Amino acid sequence: MTRSGSLVYDPAESTGSLHLGAARVLNGNWTGTSTVPSRGLYPHQWSWDSAFIAIGLRHLSPLRAQTELETLLGAQWADGRIPHIVFNPSVPLDAYFPSPDFWRSSTAGRAAGAPRTVQTSGIVQPPVHALAVWLVHQADPGLSRARSFLPRMYPRLAAWHRYLLHRRDLGGGGLASVVHPWEQGMDNSPCWDAPLSRVTPAPARSFRRADLDHGAPEDRPTDLDYGRYVRLATDYRDGEYADGGGEFAVEDPAFNALLIASEHALARIAQELGAAGTARHARAERLTAALVERLWDPAEGMFFCRDVYGESEGKTEGEGGGRGESGALGSEQRSRSSALAKERRSPRGALIPERSVAGLLPLILPALPRDIAATLVGTASGPHFGLGGATRLVPSYDLTGDAFDPHRYWRGPAWFNTNWLLERGLRLHGEHARADGLRAALLDTAGESGFAEYVDPYTGEACGALGFSWTAALTLDLLHEPSGADQTDQVVSHPGRYAFDKTHSTTGHSTTGHSAFDTGAKGGNRG
Repeated sequence: MTRSGSLVYDPAESTGSLHLGAARVLNGNWTGTSTVPSRGLYPHQWSWDSAFIAIGLRHLSPLRAQTELETLLGAQWADGRIPHIVFNPSVPLDAYFPSPDFWRSSTAGRAAGAPRTVQTSGIVQPPVHALAVWLVHQADPGLSRARSFLPRMYPRLAAWHRYLLHRRDLGGGGLASVVHPWEQGMDNSPCWDAPLSRVTPAPARSFRRADLDHGAPEDRPTDLDYGRYVRLATDYRDGEYADGGGEFAVEDPAFNALLIASEHALARIAQELGAAGTARHARAERLTAALVERLWDPAEGMFFCRDVYGESEGKTEGEGGGRGESGALGSEQRSRSSALAKERRSPRGALIPERSVAGLLPLILPALPRDIAATLVGTASGPHFGLGGATRLVPSYDLTGDAFDPHRYWRGPAWFNTNWLLERGLRLHGEHARADGLRAALLDTAGESGFAEYVDPYTGEACGALGFSWTAALTLDLLHEPSGADQTDQVVSHPGRYAFDKTHSTTGHSTTGHSAFDTGAKGGNRG
């Protein structure tokens, strides 16, 4: 693609079909300002999708990759949050639920500084954005500097991280909490079953599931779970998107690992702009220590989610409730709910003993202790996830778990973004043979599945939407990453080194820096 975005790409014959197929998916899902995950099922812009998409797009059109991120961050709220959906006003309201008239961002989000000129959701998604911005800059530094890309993105990214590190530290231990399963991206993971059990579902008659128009019910979240998702989102909206008063707050290892990785990337952006990045690197290392302290289980050999309210003895009348017939909370009730939430919050919460791929993703962190990294590799390669053995790709959930289902969204299928992250993490910590094997499996499965949204972890059978944008984007990134045999000079091959240091290239001014991340939910109906 040229800088204007027209497709003129003619890759090498050996990988041409896969290259060109991925490029065509991204071209077909491009709207002019952003890329939809898929034309039918997900017709708007999703937050972490766009970050992963930009990472792949940088290899085709750095300008389009920059535009992707600029469009998303242009919908940022004044309190710093980046919403998980930016709605396309040309899409009919009944094409997707929850639609803009459910979220009511410009009115219900007014106190939190929601934009008035664009409609968004009110929740967030995993913070991959600073990492994406840094990698997109590296793809064409000259273009980036000419367009002042980093100076425009940095303050927005810094505000985003402040929001997560301050407003979302609901457990008091330094980590960010998600307040809705859709925020973590792995929407119907079994990790949410216990905390969701405290939530009274919204009546089935109060919403219509548009996701069932595009997928088999047996592959989607249950109606009961969906009713709970709607209840949580309704209460959050009716509480004017204030944090801390809801019934659901979970510290997730993948969400926080991506925040830490992006904090490292933000430090590199600061250095590029002439500021010291030392404080941000130090903060990332403190967050890594907090992640280990709060979420690592040495007996089980992996990270677990922590239910911030998990040690609560139950709620008294009015605590997080006080709902009238409409489900709304008055301002006095919101204040009381927030105060009671703080009272019931224990300093520890309770670990959720469910093995999810989220518990493996801290492998992407350069400061992760060596013994923990080695243990995680062993867990990934063992009977619960089957890396390099029983499975073609690493599943989203424990193969031996009671809730495992190879086709039901995040309760077992393999996803390309989580496997891409694992490939980077394995390579970062010196596991090159395993990384090469996973990379080859990812590329084979992407092509054979028609760039599917997700796949059966054993067979690679396509599930969900085909022509899925982040699958295509991350395929391109892996194709542009040299094989293990070509990576002997990469600084990231040494455990503990910074994950985003680039390899020096001599191929011209528009070089792509290779690093542990150079080469990324939607669960349910993804909110």
